[in-house]
Amino acid sequence: MLKRILWFVIAAGIVLAVFLHYAPGLVERSMNQVTAKPPYAASEHARALARRTFNIDLHADSLLWGRDLSVRSVSGQVDVPRMIEGNIGLQAFTIFTKSPHGLNFERNSADAFDDGSALMFAQFAPPATWTSLTQRAIYAARRFDRTVEHSHGKLVAIRSRADLEFYLQRRVSEPDITAGFLGIEGAHALDGDLKNVETLYAAGVRMMAPTHFFDNDIGGSSAGEHKGGLTEKGRELVRRLERRRILVDVAHASEKTLEDVLAVATKPVVVSHTGVKGTCNNNRNLSDRQLRAVAATGGVVGIAYFEVAVCGPGAADIARAIRHAVDVAGLDHVALGSDFDGAVKTPFDTTGLPVLFDALLRQGFGDEEIAKIAGGNALRLLREVLP
Repeated sequence: MLKRILWFVIAAGIVLAVFLHYAPGLVERSMNQVTAKPPYAASEHARALARRTFNIDLHADSLLWGRDLSVRSVSGQVDVPRMIEGNIGLQAFTIFTKSPHGLNFERNSADAFDDGSALMFAQFAPPATWTSLTQRAIYAARRFDRTVEHSHGKLVAIRSRADLEFYLQRRVSEPDITAGFLGIEGAHALDGDLKNVETLYAAGVRMMAPTHFFDNDIGGSSAGEHKGGLTEKGRELVRRLERRRILVDVAHASEKTLEDVLAVATKPVVVSHTGVKGTCNNNRNLSDRQLRAVAATGGVVGIAYFEVAVCGPGAADIARAIRHAVDVAGLDHVALGSDFDGAVKTPFDTTGLPVLFDALLRQGFGDEEIAKIAGGNALRLLREVLP
């Protein structure tokens, strides 16, 4: 009898291990989908333009899922080979540390069960990540570092203006390389201690959003329960981030939190991924007044690619949102922030930029204007703010 029980325990353990090994990939394949599979049809004009512009995407959650991003994958929307094929010069890899169960764009409780803990367990992440959000962020940052190592020089980590300039010079003679930098979605990743700004800076983080999908001790979220403004601790966080030359990202901020950040900030701020109320009126998106306020700091607004952000499933809907943002905020203050691999369905993966360029051309943008939107504006911001 004891022998049977032992064999049952061993068999159950094997089944559990196999399930945990494959579960994150199965979840990702169900959540990070594209409307159409590559290769994508686009005009030769758009293809040529996408090849010669320096393209920057300000937001992708690809580190969340545990895939080896140094190799091409049939799942998800971003990996290094596809970034190179799509001529993505620089990708912001944003770290998502907590996911309240039942996540939605309207109202989430910070006390809800954290699906992120379950994901860490399923990925066999170190036990410290099961309870500490700071350790979870460090684990993701180390995953990025390993991706850089495994890419054999194809992926470059950007932590400073010097890194950026050296990479840009190298890319002139080596066009088949790409780069990334790290961001954080929600300052709850600090585990309540502002000293952890230094910890995450040392791990490579160069952009941080005060909030994500729920209110925290820093401020209110656009999808939180109360949607309040910055706390005093939140004001101190903004000051610390600026001193450390970490970009302040107000994506997911409540209206009051965004207003409070802009009142404290002395440097340009970024909205890494959003839509605009002018084409898609919901509490996730920016009003015209907010667009102008972000632009007034010298900052940029990254337009996202998913349907809740742009009220439509296609490139034309993204281009329409970009047109509105440019008309309101000005050409120098609009960028791309896909939200690839952020549990969203998008019209294309990261190789599909020419499809968006065609849609922007149909909106009446010229080649030089598209070059600014696709990367020039974000590059100017990074040169100004990075340490």
